[in-house]
Amino acid sequence: MPGRSLLPAIFMLIFIIAVSASVTEKILQIPLLEVGGLWVKATQTATARVASVLTISPDLTSPWTYARAAILVWLGYLAWAFFWRPLNRVRKLGDVGYVAEGSFTTKETANFIQRRKKNGDDVPPFYPNGWFGLMESFYLKKGESQALNVLGMELVIYRGQNNRVYALDPYCPHNGGHLGVGGRVVGNCIECPFHAWTFRGEDGKCVSIPYMDKSAKIPTNAKVKSHITTELNGWIYLWHHAEGLEPTWSVPEVDEINSGLWTYRGRTEHHINCHIEEIPENGADLVHLGQVHGPVFAAGVDLRTMWSTFWSFAQHHWSAEWEKCPEPDGHIGVVKLKHALAIFGRMFPGLDLDVTAKQIGPGIVYLFFESALGPGVYLQHVTPLGPMVQKVTHDIYVSSYILPPVAKFYMLGEALMVERDIMIWNNKQYVRRPLYVASKEDKLVKKHREWYSQFYSKLDKPLLRKDNTLEF
Repeated sequence: MPGRSLLPAIFMLIFIIAVSASVTEKILQIPLLEVGGLWVKATQTATARVASVLTISPDLTSPWTYARAAILVWLGYLAWAFFWRPLNRVRKLGDVGYVAEGSFTTKETANFIQRRKKNGDDVPPFYPNGWFGLMESFYLKKGESQALNVLGMELVIYRGQNNRVYALDPYCPHNGGHLGVGGRVVGNCIECPFHAWTFRGEDGKCVSIPYMDKSAKIPTNAKVKSHITTELNGWIYLWHHAEGLEPTWSVPEVDEINSGLWTYRGRTEHHINCHIEEIPENGADLVHLGQVHGPVFAAGVDLRTMWSTFWSFAQHHWSAEWEKCPEPDGHIGVVKLKHALAIFGRMFPGLDLDVTAKQIGPGIVYLFFESALGPGVYLQHVTPLGPMVQKVTHDIYVSSYILPPVAKFYMLGEALMVERDIMIWNNKQYVRRPLYVASKEDKLVKKHREWYSQFYSKLDKPLLRKDNTLEF
């Protein structure tokens, strides 16, 4: 197993450090033939020191013994957290992707840009039709509820005692109590915190009013709207359709996740100021790969400085193609991406990645990858929090052959590349009719837009303020 093969390397590293610490500068002044003897002596000295530490009983009466033990435990925990604990990188609006204007802070600038974005009269609907990821399953335990604001709707979601997840409109029809703020899960229902009206998850009907006269019946209009949900791949999904239609396709399962063959190794979450369509469109935008993602990821996420000559010794190379799937999978588009890294002009095959990304509907992407160390997948979910604010989440699952520190490295590399895109998205305008030129690259972007348009309802129109800027 990879974990076992790593242990000898760790012990060897500790051994070399200990031996080196025992060797003084005298090694530079003695004949080469005598160096071996010095290393043997140094090895014996280091071994004796380690043995003394392990065999001598600590002085339990000394406070320094406990202080040293506490420091070692703390350092051990930090090392474990750094290398082995799953990554959880969260960046809110204003954290990345903006350049401070004048004396304003970055977050103040982010708010200004968000308010003054102009997008024209024919902005496509903000909330396309399809399945959207609400959150990872581990964020909602049995008997818990949460209030959410997504897709232009306020919701309460909760997990019943049957382990199913339900989503309802949150305001009690009795007197407006919010079911998601203090509401109590009772069986598979949720109880209003105001007057204890209880609503059923399947259909939103009120099933109990504890103080009502026994001879009376619960009014037929005592109900809240229920929403369609499903749960798989470690995620909770909500179906949204502007015209109220039932689901026309299903979220596909990732067998390696649901069978436990691949292991969860971390997540990133970014909040972005752009139209939802602009994010999946990147998959068909081949030109931006070299322009935005060419400089090595260590050059950072600031587009102004990533072309520094200091980092010019390394370069990412990308090639990609995009196509839509034939019916009945017309709601799926496929990106085939190849990545290579050149250092001082030399390619390193061990760092190659072959990625097959499946764009499923308007806001779900499965990025399956093959690396020299093993396979895995990034799950990307784009969920609108507001008219021009998206929550983009990436989760990584990998095979057992990929150690947690390596998976964290993959996850961090993906996050840094996304944060370069965010600097573009946060500051650009949505252009409904781009100025295309005669090229296969622009034809592919146009083809992607035509494919994506299937997720919009013609009756669904965005609302603009009188000054032609979006109301947030």
